[in-house]
Amino acid sequence: MTNTSAASSPSSFDRWRIVVLLMGYAALAHFNREGLAIAGTEIFINKLGITEVEMGWVYTSFGIVYTTLMLPGGWLVDRFGSARVLTLLGLTMGTVVALTGALTWLSNTPASLLIGLLVLRGLTGACSAPLHPGAAHVASDLMPNRHRATANGLRTAGALIGIAFSYPIFGWLMDTLGWPWAFVASGAALIAFGVLWKFVASPSLPAPQPSASAVTAETDSRAAWLLLRQGNLWLLSLSYAAYSYLQYLFFYWLDYYFKSVLHVSNADSRRASFYIFLAMGAGMVIGGLSTGVLCKLFGTIRGRRCIVMTGLILGALFARLGVQMDDYLTVSVCLAISMGLLGMCEGVFWTTATDIGGKARGFAGAFLNTIGNVGGFIAPVLTPFMARSMGWPNAISVACVIAGLGGLIWFWIKPPPACDS
Repeated sequence: MTNTSAASSPSSFDRWRIVVLLMGYAALAHFNREGLAIAGTEIFINKLGITEVEMGWVYTSFGIVYTTLMLPGGWLVDRFGSARVLTLLGLTMGTVVALTGALTWLSNTPASLLIGLLVLRGLTGACSAPLHPGAAHVASDLMPNRHRATANGLRTAGALIGIAFSYPIFGWLMDTLGWPWAFVASGAALIAFGVLWKFVASPSLPAPQPSASAVTAETDSRAAWLLLRQGNLWLLSLSYAAYSYLQYLFFYWLDYYFKSVLHVSNADSRRASFYIFLAMGAGMVIGGLSTGVLCKLFGTIRGRRCIVMTGLILGALFARLGVQMDDYLTVSVCLAISMGLLGMCEGVFWTTATDIGGKARGFAGAFLNTIGNVGGFIAPVLTPFMARSMGWPNAISVACVIAGLGGLIWFWIKPPPACDS
């Protein structure tokens, strides 16, 4: 049972302790998500007979289910509280990831392996849908306005730290234990963190406010759906979709690009991917800290607009520059700068969405992520098709143009005036 008295006024130390735990949760969840992309390139495509396009559909199956259940996941967070929902996420997602390792004993043909991957990847998407709405809800509940962008930047940086470390660590697990046990080990770690969250973080979080009647519950639901009339939320989410298109493309195909297009070794590809995604995580922290400073100097609208437009437009330009190069180190540096610039935008998107959402901030965050992931799950399956006719550098350049246009949308986005206070 949640300790409401403790949760009503957590100390500054408790607030930042929970933010650190959110970083850990995001890191482990995304570590488990990215593990399949690493195994996809090294094992499923190269050794077990799955084609590039089929693997793209496996990646997209996650995105389709994840996106479809995002709004229900946000509603669950608003209704039952982030403490309970995030605990359930760790237990269920960790179990499904561990079951991925069992496919080696349950499938003996590429077709049966593909079906198993599609089903389990979809279930992983279902289990992880409440992660970011729940984490943004926690940041909004706990932190004063001046620290929310920093808190959101830190917890999204945790996701990129998890992705960055998945390349050397999950790769090492595959090399040492074999790919089936690598999935079992990473899933078990997420289950353990779900238990840790339950006993360490949950007692400090506010309990969901109980509805006095069915009428109150209906009013809460109506307030959430009324958000769909907010033009600001639609524009914000469209910009996030453009951002996610480029981001997800690199999440799923960066390792493949290094190994199959640039023809670098497994070790060099893992090393480059590690530093590129670590740079994106650093960008998220820098963006979160910079947002507070710029908003204080120029106001909320101009401060946030400056961060996102700079990050998306310059990030797209550096990504475009990188894929025109053939040298492995030059490509790595350009893409690291690109991902760092993109990462600066993440906390601003989430903070602005929860500001727009108000009491329905879980739903608002879920809506942002739903529309954002439409762009995110299109990229992994569309890009291989485009690459067949125009080559990988040009297919990635299309994503760069989309991301740059997403930055320009911020000319018309205005965060709520209350955020200035």
